[in-house]
Amino acid sequence: MMKKYFMIVALLAISIATMASDMKNDELTKRIDAIFGAVYSNPAEPGAAVLIMQGNDTVYSRCFGVADMETKTPITLETNFCIASVSKQFSAVALMQLAEQGVLSLDDPLSKFFPEFQAPFFKEITLHHIMSHTSGIPDSRPRDDRNFVLYSTDVNSVQYMRTLDRLNFAPGTQYEYINPTFQLIYQIVERATGTPFETYMHQNVFGRAGMQTCRYFEPDRAISCMAHGYERDDQGRWQEYDYCEESFFATKADGALYCSINDFVRWERALRDNRVWNASSKRLAYKPWIQIPADANYGYQPHTGYGYGYFVQDVPHEPTHVYHLGDNGGFTIYAGKVPERDLIFLFFSTRPDIDRLGMVNQVYHLLGFNF
Repeated sequence: MMKKYFMIVALLAISIATMASDMKNDELTKRIDAIFGAVYSNPAEPGAAVLIMQGNDTVYSRCFGVADMETKTPITLETNFCIASVSKQFSAVALMQLAEQGVLSLDDPLSKFFPEFQAPFFKEITLHHIMSHTSGIPDSRPRDDRNFVLYSTDVNSVQYMRTLDRLNFAPGTQYEYINPTFQLIYQIVERATGTPFETYMHQNVFGRAGMQTCRYFEPDRAISCMAHGYERDDQGRWQEYDYCEESFFATKADGALYCSINDFVRWERALRDNRVWNASSKRLAYKPWIQIPADANYGYQPHTGYGYGYFVQDVPHEPTHVYHLGDNGGFTIYAGKVPERDLIFLFFSTRPDIDRLGMVNQVYHLLGFNF
């Protein structure tokens, strides 16, 4: 009888603990809903998908608004967003894979892959520098030809480097975020492997991660469950704002990957479990090679540096926060994680009129972090 009594007490304790946990989770969901719901309050407008996971458990998951204003297709976790500069980490992983295999070295100079670049300083700029935004190469892409600006590819976008005759600073000494250096990876992969960039990425990066629907943007190729980016015109009406409206939208190695939240979770699991790289490459990627100054052109947050395709924030007494931002047309993206806690936080939006990091940091505070 006594044994049965203790069993009942134990079961009651578990039941009460579970109820308390459910109540806590319900309250957390309500508070996170309030943060995003305040912005994405109209279900007929451009919206967002949000997912927070710890391990295999979903902490928060919700989709807001529509992916396409014309068809009124609602956003889901399968909607493919242009993840913009979050694409850079995939290109960085490709180079680190090739370094692991001995095909190239991250200390290789750009002159090894681009003998057509005339300036002697290309012998000093390495793959390490272009992946950490410390190359000193200026973004001098010509902008006087509107067609070039709208439809440029990775190859023709970097042609100005053939005759470049100056750097903004000595390689490795400062941080300046620019897209063209990541666009170089498109040709580096092809020249080092003899394989087209897109083929290499699908076989060795996306494929190894088990990603199912992600695709680089092609003007003449459909993407399933594709979202469009939007911004308001002068009358407050939503207008499509992506390819044909935004500058350099179609360059791939730095920003033209379309990916769903669900596929990105597969990517994060592959990174965590070292299925697309080894542990040494992961440490290099998540290492802040240079601190980002407060007057930086992009990416400043306190205690934040840049790794290889990642912002890395080391706030005192907090676990390391690894993330990237994406901005292209109307797409406004955040993809972050706290590796020590096996926590990922994905926030993909189709409109730019938001305080992205303000909302993200509010949620982190609710989760007990002080980023």
